[in-house]
Amino acid sequence: MLRRMIVSLRYTLRRHAPSAPQRQVGAIPYAVVDGQVAVLLVTSRRTGRWIFPKGGLMTGLTPAEAAAREAFEEAGVEGEVAPLPLGAYGSFKRRGLRPLPIEVELYPLRVTQQHEDWPEKRQRRRHWASLNEARKLLSEPRLAELALMLGAGRKIRACEEFFGAGERAPRPPPRNLFRLRFTNFDPPQGEGGDKEVTD
Repeated sequence: MLRRMIVSLRYTLRRHAPSAPQRQVGAIPYAVVDGQVAVLLVTSRRTGRWIFPKGGLMTGLTPAEAAAREAFEEAGVEGEVAPLPLGAYGSFKRRGLRPLPIEVELYPLRVTQQHEDWPEKRQRRRHWASLNEARKLLSEPRLAELALMLGAGRKIRACEEFFGAGERAPRPPPRNLFRLRFTNFDPPQGEGGDKEVTD
């Protein structure tokens, strides 16, 4: 009897023990317009919260390439992605009733092309935001921290130097391409409530 109770207790503890975080990757799509850094946000499919594009690792792609693919699939943008992440944040993804911990590495992606049609267009909204607006809209404090880190002088200069901005003098993005709105933006309904973040 006692042995069966011990075995049952061990099974229960093992079943509910916290699992190691699942590794995911994401992108911080950005552009520099008139000297200001703007980042592209997307809404999550289940909750409508503002996040950066993210997803799982992909066979045959480096983490940076997988992050760039997520940016295209979720936000409809392409560009040059940094080979190293800016940082990471922890969150949870729901699988049924069970929350699974995830750790997401975010890679800066300088946007060079924005598509009007993309794979998840009917599932998400996208919005270009100034860093100050992004700080208010992003659902996770750590996401806002990473966005502000990207906008810090040294970080953005390092990204631009890596992408060769100082050597190639790239064409500036067309003003109407990004349709930047830094003020008077109404967030979608459902921004409040439970702090659940899923993709």
